[in-house]
Amino acid sequence: MPEQFFHSVTLDANRCQGCTHCIQRCPTEAIRVRDGKAYIISNRCIDCGECIRVCPHHAKKPEFDSLDVLNSKKYKVALPAPSLYGQFNHLDDVDILLSGLLKMGFDDVFEVSRAAEIISDATRRLMDQGKLKKPVISSACPTVVRLIRVRFPELLGNLLQLKAPIELAAKMAREEAVKKTGLAPEDIGIIFISPCPAKVTAVKMPLGVYKSSVDAVVAIKDVYTRLLPYMKEVAGSPEPLSASGRMGISWASSGGEASAMLNENYLAADGIENVIEVLEALEDEKFSDLDFIELNSCPGGCVGGVLTVENPYVARTRLKRLRKYLPVSCNRMDDKLSDKINWERSIEYAPVMELADNVSDAMHMLKELERIAATFPGIDCGSCGAPTCRALAEDIVRGKATDSLCIYRLRERMQSLTNELSQLEEKTH
Repeated sequence: MPEQFFHSVTLDANRCQGCTHCIQRCPTEAIRVRDGKAYIISNRCIDCGECIRVCPHHAKKPEFDSLDVLNSKKYKVALPAPSLYGQFNHLDDVDILLSGLLKMGFDDVFEVSRAAEIISDATRRLMDQGKLKKPVISSACPTVVRLIRVRFPELLGNLLQLKAPIELAAKMAREEAVKKTGLAPEDIGIIFISPCPAKVTAVKMPLGVYKSSVDAVVAIKDVYTRLLPYMKEVAGSPEPLSASGRMGISWASSGGEASAMLNENYLAADGIENVIEVLEALEDEKFSDLDFIELNSCPGGCVGGVLTVENPYVARTRLKRLRKYLPVSCNRMDDKLSDKINWERSIEYAPVMELADNVSDAMHMLKELERIAATFPGIDCGSCGAPTCRALAEDIVRGKATDSLCIYRLRERMQSLTNELSQLEEKTH
């Protein structure tokens, strides 16, 4: 049965002007421009949001839930991502933000940073026990997990097989809410406040778990405007709600998760191009001496997600100031959580890049692809609607395009035709 796809990154064809900004930035070559409009190859898209970031016409759009979900359940619990804290100027107390969420309409809050500290503690223990394949690659960024799944299958065994903090936070939040209210689990709404569309996809079409514990995902940019006046209202006397420390909040920016390993033998990279460069080096066994690798597809980490409102580097500075006087960590792994943190199923290779199902056909098509690619100029201009000359050659062998899309080949043919007409004219005179 073919895999079903949900995508939080969508295309508004009416806005698309057929430019090539998106195809040049897509890390999985999932976008083509044909007949003056872009289209997304569904099984290749990993919902990184890069096309949203670079589209000058706003034709790429993120999908997420409306704040109307606040009316959908009897008891609503907000899961604020740590990156939310970096959006507000002069925020010196997390309790102000958390109390503001209660005023805004949520019945309770559960910080994702709490779960992040537990995941960090569990990871440290597993690494100390020598139970993980090194270098361990963080699985917290869903875009990175999906990128490895389609482009770097040999590295799947290096992925940290622990749930992302939002999944653990959602599970813990629901259990606490049931105990507190006596309501049935289905009457509790767990709503994640997200910095990026990739986490929407991680909830709607999860990897590593059979079903997400999150009920809805709303955007930081939507929450920001509504939350700000409530934060001002409670600034003088916020409720003591925060239950996480420096380690958990640090997950919001690049290097935060890795530094929580309390081990200097790590690497942290952010930005999709840098992530790919690191993964390619890992495939070549260039980082075999490292213990841990943290990768974030967005620049600066989660603070750079396309659903945020603040410049990621400004947000990082604010977070650094905010966590200055916090305790190092407030949450640790215990026996009660041991059955809640692990993946429920393994993540398998998605062969979306393969040319054919069997090796013989694939080798034949690859040989033809190489032959066709060699006839192109190799300048990867994108004028054909494919990101590279090789990608156009691949489209041709798949029967999705013809070499006439290459303007240089077309120009050569026109020049040849012109020469033939000139020679014919000379003969007739």
